[in-house]
Amino acid sequence: MTHPIKIDTLLTARWIIPVEPAGMLLHDHAIAIDQGVIQAILPNAEAQSRFAPCERIVLDNHVLIPGLVNLHTHAAMSLMRGLADDLPLMEWLNQRIWPVEAQHVNADFVLNGTRLACAEMLKGGITCFNDMYFFPEASAQAALTAGMRAAIGMIVINFRTTYASDADDYLAKGLALRDGYRHHPLLSFCLAPHAPYSVTDKTFISILTYAEQLDLPVHIHLHETDDEIKRNMETTGLRPIERLYKLGLLGPNLIAVHMVHLTNEEIQLMGQQNCSVAHCPSSNLKLASGFAPIAALLNRGVNIGIGTDSAASNNRLDMFEEMRLAALLAKAQSGRADMLPAHQALQMATINGAKALGLGDITGSLVAGKAADITAVDFSSLELSPCYDPVSHLVYAAGRNHVSHVWVNGKMLLNNGKLTTLDEHELLHRAAYWRERIGVMHER
Repeated sequence: MTHPIKIDTLLTARWIIPVEPAGMLLHDHAIAIDQGVIQAILPNAEAQSRFAPCERIVLDNHVLIPGLVNLHTHAAMSLMRGLADDLPLMEWLNQRIWPVEAQHVNADFVLNGTRLACAEMLKGGITCFNDMYFFPEASAQAALTAGMRAAIGMIVINFRTTYASDADDYLAKGLALRDGYRHHPLLSFCLAPHAPYSVTDKTFISILTYAEQLDLPVHIHLHETDDEIKRNMETTGLRPIERLYKLGLLGPNLIAVHMVHLTNEEIQLMGQQNCSVAHCPSSNLKLASGFAPIAALLNRGVNIGIGTDSAASNNRLDMFEEMRLAALLAKAQSGRADMLPAHQALQMATINGAKALGLGDITGSLVAGKAADITAVDFSSLELSPCYDPVSHLVYAAGRNHVSHVWVNGKMLLNNGKLTTLDEHELLHRAAYWRERIGVMHER
């Protein structure tokens, strides 16, 4: 007689959307989890006889999906939410954001801001985020305190800040941080040059060398505004993508953020070079940057994930909103209602982002052998009834307020809407503290 296999958790739900294989929807199935890893996904009846779980969780009115992957954010900037609204990008940066950063950003600011962002992201079903900000060691500490998976950007910019003195200093500090955490199961790292207008060719060449030697993604703002392209043409005679191509930076490790203003030749080149794009629809709209040509990029086979950007330019770290906007904008731009259907938008918010980060074998889909990074969405509310197609509901009807449970590496970080690793009252207290400090300067 075969004895049931002892495992940590057996999680059953009305629906499971594994994302891989594409288009699959499972009814009345269970996920067996042990040691933080998905052991099997199988029908409930079979699961009951095959496994002996220490904990059994039944979610009769829920859909289980892979944890959402936020492919681009500046988490600590949650402490600047609403500080500088209704401004174009360069005015927003030069007159509002960079002055505040110069006066206030330190390791404590980044720790507090990133913890605040982690709480918001977890409550919205995000289990992994790709960050780019100063004092990345504080970002890493905050993510680990929350229990989230994070790709920490080793930011590089060619001017002095409170974090580093020059490009070499940024790189040295980032690489030292990576060396200290490189084997941590929840952390990975990206080289994160800020943008073509703030990084020199010499620095890009150094970044390329490290990216190739260490097999690291390169995460950069690219072709976000017409002004960025104009400035690059004035200083180098090249459009930014052409410049990066000549330097050797276009390739499978590149995560190009925004990608709003593109020629047909540039779209073709991105596909040929197997680059990834982090699509940030809300930020593009709010800063009036424009509309990224997502349909054309998809037609060229470009891997596209979704990012929120920061709470200072969005002003929400809400991947449900971004999925919906991404799908609707692609339809309107292409004039095709069948462009970017719901299941593809969900792929962009999960496995595509994981693949861009080099984490596709670890997270981004619900598959045996992958980490148990799982989000549960409660479909029992009035506004989600009736439900004919759970995937459609996820993208077009549900919101982050319907997220009930979240697991990362098999650990429950959100239980019936309540955070288990972060203290919301403490986070609110620290946010109020920074509001007072920054507000004095902002209100002058």
